Amino acid sequence: MVSRSEFKTLVEAGLAEIPEKFLRRLKNVGIVIEEEPTEEQRRKLRLRRDHTLFGLYEGIPQTRRGNHYYWVLPDKITIFRKPILEYARSPGEIRKLVRDTVWHEIAHHFGLDEAAVRTKERRRRSA
Repeated sequence: MVSRSEFKTLVEAGLAEIPEKFLRRLKNVGIVIEEEPTEEQRRKLRLRRDHTLFGLYEGIPQTRRGNHYYWVLPDKITIFRKPILEYARSPGEIRKLVRDTVWHEIAHHFGLDEAAVRTKERRRRSA
């Protein structure tokens, strides 16, 4: 089992793999670790009981921020520890899932919708 501290280190390592040009542009966003999605988050996403969620971006994507965007709470990226640990079959797979989940949610922060993120993920894997 991966401890919470070890998991945090994996999230930090995943973040460190994001290209510097994107890290510099992260604005008003926090990354947190939770055990699993809350009931409210599951309802909001209309997530069925048999569906797994590894991460969640909540906020206003940079592409939708305008002149009115000030004095707002930070966006939030949540990485869910329990679903990742339950899904992964090896330490290497845990590391990969965490890295990919961090990348996926940061892509949402930059304004990519789910379809666009998945297309970019496929390209990234085949490169």
